Amino acid sequence: MLTSMYTAVSGMNANGTSLSVISDNIANLNTIGFKASRATFGDVLSQSITSASGTSQIGRGVSVLGVSPIFSQGSFENTSNGLDMAIDGDGFFMVNDGGARSYTRAGQFSLDKNGNVVNVDGLVLQGYLADAAGNITGTTGNLQIATRQNPANATTTASMAINLNAAATVPALPFTLGATFDTPANFNFSSTTTIYDSQGGAHQATMYFVKTAPNAWTVHYVYDDPNNPGRLMEGGQASGGVGLPPVGAAVTQALTFNTDGSLANDNSATNIPFNFGGGVAAPQNVTFNFGTGTAEVPPGTGLDMTTQFASDFAVMSVTQDGYAAGSLKNVAVDDTGIITGTFTNGQTRNIGQVALARFIAPTQLTKLGRNLYGESFGSGQPIVGMANTSGLGKVLSNSLELSNVDLASEFVNMISAQRGFEANSKIITTTDELMQVLVNLK
Repeated sequence: MLTSMYTAVSGMNANGTSLSVISDNIANLNTIGFKASRATFGDVLSQSITSASGTSQIGRGVSVLGVSPIFSQGSFENTSNGLDMAIDGDGFFMVNDGGARSYTRAGQFSLDKNGNVVNVDGLVLQGYLADAAGNITGTTGNLQIATRQNPANATTTASMAINLNAAATVPALPFTLGATFDTPANFNFSSTTTIYDSQGGAHQATMYFVKTAPNAWTVHYVYDDPNNPGRLMEGGQASGGVGLPPVGAAVTQALTFNTDGSLANDNSATNIPFNFGGGVAAPQNVTFNFGTGTAEVPPGTGLDMTTQFASDFAVMSVTQDGYAAGSLKNVAVDDTGIITGTFTNGQTRNIGQVALARFIAPTQLTKLGRNLYGESFGSGQPIVGMANTSGLGKVLSNSLELSNVDLASEFVNMISAQRGFEANSKIITTTDELMQVLVNLK
């Protein structure tokens, strides 16, 4: 009779533990990245009774075999923060927890004062670092983005797509910058482009197109004299100093066309030297490409960029590969975890890539609190890699994974545990009444 009372006590303890697990799940209903847990029961068999018909066994109650998390996928919520991330798959984010590595599904990340990507506890997100050119390396470490700069890039190549009017006449006088080197004269057409020096300084260079013969043109490249405001000089020349004219012969570029208006040769092998002064690299050689002519090796169609048709002068496009220095303005994360920075100079560059980890037995991870998990002997070592590889899942930017707690199921489980607790307490009451009857027999 006493055994029934102790059996009922074990049932009350087990159902009480189940209620504790259920209450923890419900309490974390709105915890980002939370994974619900469940209690697993097992019977206790420890008493045998021998009779004429054989040996019988009587259970001695119930015990809690364990409490394990359920790593099913939670729903996703869209956010306006580009550094909010969720994992669609089995992976975990890795964070630096005082030199140790912890794992989490909660992707609420932001920037700290040092530019590190951190979670709400200030733990730094781990990932693959990028070099200065934006190439993702195989080295993992703290992801730091806000202090990144995009260095200036000097212009080395410019490309033009234009039409030079075939009906234009050859100027009577040669091209000149005038006696005071301030006003170009004797040309047919002009167009301006920006040239960036080695420090990112922008300089306006004007191309003056002078027809020299039928189907033949010469391009003059004119820009401001760095030592004489308001005065001009041509590519290939150097400033003579304050108040002095430029020094050296100008370098020009010849364009030849075929009778059908297609480009024959743009002589793009001719580098135009610029001397911008101010402590920048000099001379700065720039290649101007007007298209692939029919007389070049290998030959082109002559119609891909620059032409000479009997129609108005027109500039279709002007591009060049230089740009000024820029600071980070915005970041975006793609589904492979690559963090791309957009800079104030209009350039984009990879800054790093989020690294993910996966475990063979994630239910054996150690709960550390604060939405963190720790590696254990039972979980095995983490498999670390890039998103969309090795079953790690993909990264969703501007998203957060919600708790996977099913409130309806938790209420049903709560009612079941409550009824189990009440039933076991009733057994204790009934056993007590029977013992009272036994005592009263005397």
